[in-house]
Amino acid sequence: MLENEESNKQQLDRGFDGPSMFGHPRGLMTLFFTEMWERFSYYGMRALLILFMTTAVIDGGLGFDDKTSGAIYGLYTMGVYLLALPGGWLADRLFGLKKSVWYGGIIIALGHFTMGLPGILAMLEGGHVAKDTLSSLDTTSFFLGLILIVVGTGLLKPNISSIVGQLYHEGSSKRDAGFSIFYMGINIGGFIAPIICSTFAEIDWHLGFGVAGFGMVLGLIQYRLTSGTLKGKGELTDPASEVEVAHRRRLRMFTFLTIIVISLVVFLMFQGTIAINAAAIADASYKVIALVAAGFFIYVILFGGLDKEEKKKVGVIAILLCFGALFWSGFEQAGSTLNLFAERFTNRHVFGWEIPTGYFQSANSMFIIIFAPVFAALWVWLAKRHLEPSSPIKFAFGLILLGIGFLVMYFAAKVAAAGSLAAPTWLMFTYLFHTFGELSLSPVGLSLTTKLAPKKFQGQMMGMWFLSVALGNLVAGIIAGEASGGSKEAVAEMPDQYMLIVMISIGAGIVLMLITKPIRKLMGNVR
Repeated sequence: MLENEESNKQQLDRGFDGPSMFGHPRGLMTLFFTEMWERFSYYGMRALLILFMTTAVIDGGLGFDDKTSGAIYGLYTMGVYLLALPGGWLADRLFGLKKSVWYGGIIIALGHFTMGLPGILAMLEGGHVAKDTLSSLDTTSFFLGLILIVVGTGLLKPNISSIVGQLYHEGSSKRDAGFSIFYMGINIGGFIAPIICSTFAEIDWHLGFGVAGFGMVLGLIQYRLTSGTLKGKGELTDPASEVEVAHRRRLRMFTFLTIIVISLVVFLMFQGTIAINAAAIADASYKVIALVAAGFFIYVILFGGLDKEEKKKVGVIAILLCFGALFWSGFEQAGSTLNLFAERFTNRHVFGWEIPTGYFQSANSMFIIIFAPVFAALWVWLAKRHLEPSSPIKFAFGLILLGIGFLVMYFAAKVAAAGSLAAPTWLMFTYLFHTFGELSLSPVGLSLTTKLAPKKFQGQMMGMWFLSVALGNLVAGIIAGEASGGSKEAVAEMPDQYMLIVMISIGAGIVLMLITKPIRKLMGNVR
């Protein structure tokens, strides 16, 4: 009896149950490596995506123009964040978190291998597949693969983070450290993926996509073999009544019918029965998302049953998410506009070797690994001296640093417009400033949203955060279609387009600084 009490006390003291590793639950390592390989698959493929679309068919690409490619890229990255909302909802009500991660990983891997299918067939046939047949298969498998990856990521991404939270007791001091370790896995995956996948893509694009899928398979194998460390975590609770059993049965039927309808629509799209205009869909989508977000906040404030203080805090979330969406619309051009700049206008030759374009996509993760501890220590050091800037000021810093990064690109674009290749250091400095902006804004935005959200709208407000990220990703893709220098005229206009982004980003940061005082009043006791 006394031994059991002592054991329970020790578990309470350390903040979690079960066996440990390096002072944290062993399950954290399972989730760390699963997320690392999932991010490997995502960032590896992301580094190749717009390059593959804009490469001429004769060189093994799809031969799309910049506007179409940018729109598809934006819709894809938007979908990854947007489907996190129904993915989390289905996990809570139908699959459970743990099974959702497993199913999501399988669908992601299938998506990558679907994208690599034409290359596999060509190798099996010894290169004898007709070019027109291969080109048609390439386009079909490409879009089908993207859809599968979006669906799989929507199931996996939000739910694996939720399981990390479940590993620790409520209020555990180790929870934040656990998430920091977990996010390190994200950045390790994001760092190594573009290098490995781009190296294979130099041989064949489809090999690059296939290697990204192989990374997800490694993550799934590791997840299954070590799933015992997650016992009792991320499980779907048993139905408490016959009413709940019936509700789950209806939900399963509704989910099945939805999948059938979506599959039919996708089939008709591939058959050409339903016409697709990616640029038009992208233009319409960002307007719809903006209207949905505005409608949601108006409804919550007017009809959400909130008191005066809660309404003020919801208003602050709405304001900051607008600035957040603006930030992501600039930051997420890394995989589109800046990726194409690296391909077309950057001197990538070093000692006779040409650096693969996708390698530059590792810069952001590398800088986060280096500087995230520095920023964390900086905020603590400033807080001890009562000098730490408020959350809105940190948001403003993020936007201004984003603008400074694009100011670097303005001068790089000047070099390109003059007919010369820019040095790779221009891009590296841009990614450095953008990473500083991300470290100022992203963690603060997530934390502040949870602090300001009324209790009965906590989950939905986090959903709005992801919605703002999705909107920013979509707009970034639309911008890429205009600012990537796909023609001689577009190259000449690039410096002005980058300067416009500079003025909007820095201008928004200054505006946010000017309205910080009234925003802090609306925040009440939240700092």
